[in-house]
Amino acid sequence: MVKVVEVWWNKRLVGRIALEPSGLCAFEYDQRFLADGVSVSPFELPLKSGTFIARRSPFEGGFGVFDDCLPDGWGLLLLDRYLRKRNVNPNSLTLLDRLSLVGSTGRGALEFVPDKSEMPDNTKADFSAISTEIEQILSSENYGGTGIDSLYARGGSPGGARPKIFVKDGDGEWLVKFPARYDRQDIGKLEYKCSLLARKCGIEMPETKLFEGKYFGTKRFDRTSSGKLHVISMAGLVCADYRSPSIDYLHIFQACKMLTHSINEMWKIYRLMVFNYLIGNKDDHAKNFAFIYRDGDWHFAPAYDILPSEGFNGYHTTTFNDRTEPIDNDLIDLAVNVGLNRKQASEILGFIRNEVQKSGIELTMR
Repeated sequence: MVKVVEVWWNKRLVGRIALEPSGLCAFEYDQRFLADGVSVSPFELPLKSGTFIARRSPFEGGFGVFDDCLPDGWGLLLLDRYLRKRNVNPNSLTLLDRLSLVGSTGRGALEFVPDKSEMPDNTKADFSAISTEIEQILSSENYGGTGIDSLYARGGSPGGARPKIFVKDGDGEWLVKFPARYDRQDIGKLEYKCSLLARKCGIEMPETKLFEGKYFGTKRFDRTSSGKLHVISMAGLVCADYRSPSIDYLHIFQACKMLTHSINEMWKIYRLMVFNYLIGNKDDHAKNFAFIYRDGDWHFAPAYDILPSEGFNGYHTTTFNDRTEPIDNDLIDLAVNVGLNRKQASEILGFIRNEVQKSGIELTMR
């Protein structure tokens, strides 16, 4: 059992995490980092001395920013199978143990020491074989073949429900997705089309492409030629439970205003909100929005996981002005409430609607 975990950011010691007697995480910044560092989580862990104690929920006694680095959904399933193959009971691990298993391979820039992560497998990916291995894992709770080891080596930490791996391709690192058990088989093509459409609508998107004509890939925006970039999800930032409805788009605007102080960043959120509304992306939960620290300041992160989806019982997981079934006026009123120009908001809504309508993509239209 790991007793203390060090948190590192671009070769600098940020601070340390330990468990207090009741099992809650305690975090303290390193004194040298306090001198000229940046808060890794401005609302929950402001840059000041002293010990911070996490709440019991929603992250099982952990802090949101570190929970962002842990696997969930597919990554959690894969990790648990991987551990059981080695006769390790996943339920016996503490949050510190799990952070140590992520080590230097997690999302964003944060790294955890002791680092017990697996070295990533950068050999050329056989997507057909990987797809078969994923199907075997999803179809049998008792499957314990070599596919679990190879998939874990290709990135056991990605979040989200759909199976995915990290691959090196060209000059960058890519996240490549595979269909989940109940997905339509052409979901990769659909997400790729949506990514191109989003870019046409003025939404900031990472580079995307289809691997072998059917596997959707997105270039990692938390990786650059000069190093890793720190990213925190909306869920991690405000300690919101992303597994159920917990925020309104108003909260995303408010967090953006406090972090970035930029009207341009606010418009990025508005465009994404409109796009989600028009294409019927109802899986717009708190972990599907993020902020990124780059060039010495916070920004609203590029969009990801945008495609038509059912959401929470058929409703948007993030509400619009407290409405789960919004109409146009809810979006425009919300924009005005946060200080955006009504005329410009209306024009953007009309522009994106026109682009969506003429795209020819089979979407849930409003």
